[in-house]
Amino acid sequence: MKTYKFQFLFVILILLAACSPSVKQLDVENYVNAEQFLPVNSEKLVFNNYVRANFIDSTSNFWYTINTRKGKEFLEVNMETKTKKPVFDHELLASVLSALMDTVYDAYKLPFNRIELKNDVVEFTVKGKKYGFNRVFSLIAEVKEEENIKGVKSPDGKWTAYSKNHNLYIQNLNSKQEIALSSDGMAKYEYGNSYSWYNLFDLQNPALDNKELTVEWSPDSKKIATFRVDYRNSKYLYLLQSVLEKERRAKVWFYERVLVGDTALAMIEFVLFDVNTRKQTKVDIEPFPKFLYSGSMEWLNNEMLVFDRNLRGYKQNDIIEVNGINGKTRLVASDKMDTYVDVNIAFYKVLDKTRELLVTSERDGWNHLYLFDWESGELKNQVTKGNFVFKSLKYLDEENRLIYFTACGMEDERNPYLDHLYVVNFDGSGLKLLTPEDAHHEILFNKTGDLFVDNYSRVDLPTISVLRYSKTGEILMEIEQADVKDLLATGWTYPEVYKVKARDNETDIWGVIRRPSNFSAKNKYPIIDGTYSGPHAVRMPISFTNAYRSWDQSFAELGSIVVTVDGLGTAQRSKKFHDFSYKNLGDIGADDHEKAIRELAAKYKYMDIDRVGIFGHSAGGYDAARALLIKPDFYKVGVSSAGNHDQRIDKVWWNELYMGFPEGPEYEQQANMSKAANLKGKLLLIHGDMDNNVNPIETIRMANALMEANRDFDMLIIPNKDHNLYDHKFFTRKRWDYFVKNLMGAEPPTNYEIGVKFKQD
Repeated sequence: MKTYKFQFLFVILILLAACSPSVKQLDVENYVNAEQFLPVNSEKLVFNNYVRANFIDSTSNFWYTINTRKGKEFLEVNMETKTKKPVFDHELLASVLSALMDTVYDAYKLPFNRIELKNDVVEFTVKGKKYGFNRVFSLIAEVKEEENIKGVKSPDGKWTAYSKNHNLYIQNLNSKQEIALSSDGMAKYEYGNSYSWYNLFDLQNPALDNKELTVEWSPDSKKIATFRVDYRNSKYLYLLQSVLEKERRAKVWFYERVLVGDTALAMIEFVLFDVNTRKQTKVDIEPFPKFLYSGSMEWLNNEMLVFDRNLRGYKQNDIIEVNGINGKTRLVASDKMDTYVDVNIAFYKVLDKTRELLVTSERDGWNHLYLFDWESGELKNQVTKGNFVFKSLKYLDEENRLIYFTACGMEDERNPYLDHLYVVNFDGSGLKLLTPEDAHHEILFNKTGDLFVDNYSRVDLPTISVLRYSKTGEILMEIEQADVKDLLATGWTYPEVYKVKARDNETDIWGVIRRPSNFSAKNKYPIIDGTYSGPHAVRMPISFTNAYRSWDQSFAELGSIVVTVDGLGTAQRSKKFHDFSYKNLGDIGADDHEKAIRELAAKYKYMDIDRVGIFGHSAGGYDAARALLIKPDFYKVGVSSAGNHDQRIDKVWWNELYMGFPEGPEYEQQANMSKAANLKGKLLLIHGDMDNNVNPIETIRMANALMEANRDFDMLIIPNKDHNLYDHKFFTRKRWDYFVKNLMGAEPPTNYEIGVKFKQD
């Protein structure tokens, strides 16, 4: 009887196995297509895209390099004749250079990207040596470069300033006489030198000289402004490098890093030196945390300097004048906010001739430009005003009191993130649009301000590069127009821009949709949300370049619809829109993302709302993990790379800016670790073990929280990689594999080999 039952059960199991659907093997063609649309490959499918003008000396002529169907070409534009021609005979230069270097160079793959034009001579560097090619006589010769001097040369070329033995020195470049301007410098409390956020020090050799010298010479070369940074109380973060080429033992690196709420800080002190008298003068301002200094200290003239300083918590930004002779300071203007003054968009410019100050502020609810009297600090007038965002000052015509600037959101019925160029009088009158095309305009003026180059495009409009007259915006010459035939021949389609209402059912939010190149509306596609909700950023592409050079298309090629949503709390909108994320980074715009995706799926029936995944990097890595934790029934699969899962362990300036100071309970509440037990879906955590931006302890601690909550997850630590993982083939493939397996229910090609070179030889 027992034997009979066993045989019966065995037959049932065989029948069930036969009836069960086998896991589908994803066609390798999907990965081939995905690889084709990696940015480094899609770049090869577009020609004549974007003119980066390099203006030549005091002329209005400029040169640029561009990828054409021939290859890399150097072209020169003559402003007077409105014509362009090759800067030099490419084939002739390649031939002469090949003979000189005893090698073979392709005329349109020359081994340099930068040149200098000095009359008839084109200068460039190959293998560390500078050469000059005479365009008239077709001769090439090595150029003898100036002696490489250490430090910062004075404007008159007579002196150089540098740090030595923790003190500030100057040297006369003619007599070679060396003079010490300070004598009390010491390790970790020295003159002129500082460390960046990312300077790594070897624990076994911490004296490694990888510091940054900051010295500002007065225009007449008679004075020096610098600072002294006190690192004696600083704290550090550490990295363990496990895989070394020759060493068997792991190596420990460290770097100075202030975390949220820290009180042991690197402090900055400003000092002045007189070159002739050797006198040192302390600037009359109390030492303040180095991370609150923007790094912009400049001489207005031979007797005055200016710098800006943030107060901790970023609710106030001060613009301060410094007397360059006695070190006395004066507060000229302050910008104050109940939430924060965003250092990512704050801008000021001092007009020394008219003793005025141009400065931005969001005080009326939008980022705008204001004009102050420099001497009194009184507001003269608001220059720009309205429901739009001042983006950037492009040219200042002080003589005619005209301001040329870009702004977004001013043009009705257009994507509010598109930049346009405008001109306005100093008093705010005479506002005029100079770039009327419904597109994103990237602007570069010539030195005299009468002309500018405009690269304009949209995600669905290939780049058109034109030369325009600044008074009217009239197009004087079309320089280039992007050639996209090869890109479109692959089946690539322009991303679709969409607009929906945010969770409040009032505010417009925007994004884009990407479809695979072999898209068919008859199929059912999973949805992947590409996310980055950092308050300083907008993730949706605005220009054509950003549209076709996007990693998102590679995910679409796997067989999915990729959606980008810029929800409440992100950048380049009103102050109210922006402030939604203040002390609220944990919101990640999730309700806006879900609402947008559900509405799109209702409109497009081929989008499978029951299969939604999400990926992101850095702050987007935080978002991707958090999405699965706060919306576990909506997001099924997530890939989180380099995520800053706990804002308290991340860099201080970014988090105290957007999460506030002093540290409140929201920091703990919005740490991903606090919600680890909510995980239902499939989550892959990825981090580079040498990430000195977002330290890998963030992912390790997140993994620990998931383990303590007894939740299944996957993790990948990539040896010897810093914050940039995008040039790592295994990282690229594993992200693809994870969605194919867990969101699409298919088996990816085994050990697919990505053939692309991410880095140029």
